[in-house]
Amino acid sequence: MLGDLQRRGMRIKNDVMDADVIIVNTCAFVEDAKRESIAAVVEAAGLKADRAVPARALFVTGCLAQRYADELAVELPEVDAIVGFENYSDLPAKVADIFDKDYEEQSSSSRASVFVGSPTVPFRSEEDRWQLTPSHSAYIRVAEGCDHECTFCAIPGFRGAFRSKPFDTAVAEAERLAERGVRELNLIAEDTNQYGADFQADPRRLPELLHALAAIPQLKWIRLLYCFPSYFSDELIEAIASIDKVVKYIDIPLQHLTPSVLTRMRRPGSKGTEAILRKLRERVPDLVLRTTFICGFPGETDEEHAELVQRAAKMHFARGGAFSYSAEDGTVAGQMAAQVEDEIKQDRRDELTSLFQHESRSWAEGQLGRELDVMIDRMDGNDAIGRTEYDAPEIDNIVRIPAMPLLPGSVVRCRVVAVDDVDLIAEPAGM
Repeated sequence: MLGDLQRRGMRIKNDVMDADVIIVNTCAFVEDAKRESIAAVVEAAGLKADRAVPARALFVTGCLAQRYADELAVELPEVDAIVGFENYSDLPAKVADIFDKDYEEQSSSSRASVFVGSPTVPFRSEEDRWQLTPSHSAYIRVAEGCDHECTFCAIPGFRGAFRSKPFDTAVAEAERLAERGVRELNLIAEDTNQYGADFQADPRRLPELLHALAAIPQLKWIRLLYCFPSYFSDELIEAIASIDKVVKYIDIPLQHLTPSVLTRMRRPGSKGTEAILRKLRERVPDLVLRTTFICGFPGETDEEHAELVQRAAKMHFARGGAFSYSAEDGTVAGQMAAQVEDEIKQDRRDELTSLFQHESRSWAEGQLGRELDVMIDRMDGNDAIGRTEYDAPEIDNIVRIPAMPLLPGSVVRCRVVAVDDVDLIAEPAGM
């Protein structure tokens, strides 16, 4: 989106107060995300007006725009345009149109223009994107949409059917990012490891994509995020185990582990999931697994929650997150009886969060004395801050290397000398 605007000669500003047009890209995955997105739109509307020279326009894009366009147009008259996925390619033209109107003509409109079509749209080239992440680390979306029928999730309704990015397009995008200095690629999708399952003539799947990405010389780390527990073929597991550049870390949001709750969620059963996790750990040495759980799903009893905690403790997830269940519009679970009280959800979430913290501390303590590769993310005063391959950017733990100026994006072999809660303290090996 930003790359399209830049190619049309528009400048991307870091400070919203300097922008002629404000674009708020929103999320609508869960209730908290919706509230944050609406708050951001309201804040932007205030900034649009409260300036010596008011901004010319406010656009809203993203999942909230796709899902609630008409409601936003009515409730937020300060918004000038609401643009859904199908119309992203037209965004530069719509922004340019703003400057073809005089200010009074534009301000007289009492309702936002709505440009929202189908959520199932073909992939467009993202090779020349405007990168918002640090220059050495980037995300590459390898697929879009979802065909699952999880009862708690609204994503299929506003993200569309599952569709994989064409193989050669994904590789070309990765090559372009690597040429620009990216050293870590984080692969994302609603179901990342289902990549290629929808291809008709192309037999290549995620294992082949991992091999192709690993052949890009500049790349150091390739990370799998948002995997589904059902799509770990032997070929994929072998690729993860054997390709050095594929980090030995996999994010698999399991959502729950108690069989009765998984049934109500329409998720894969716990026996099959546990078998897959055992196979992954057997065939991928030192593998770190990250997962997330939903707390307080409708009808979840104290006994079902206790079973989740017990099963999770036995699986020793070194990384993880817990979230309170959020009833989503248009979902089966949102209409279920026996919705759990918010206070109970929070208590259960806190218990699982404590378990994850304990497991993460135990893992960190187990690294004392080990030598690990650390990718440097930034400097904090005189200290270098980085991550091991076992930590995804922004969401996981860090490594602090005291009094050591190091270049962001560099990978440094370090020895772990201390632990600070869940984080590691290290020094370059050989010192």
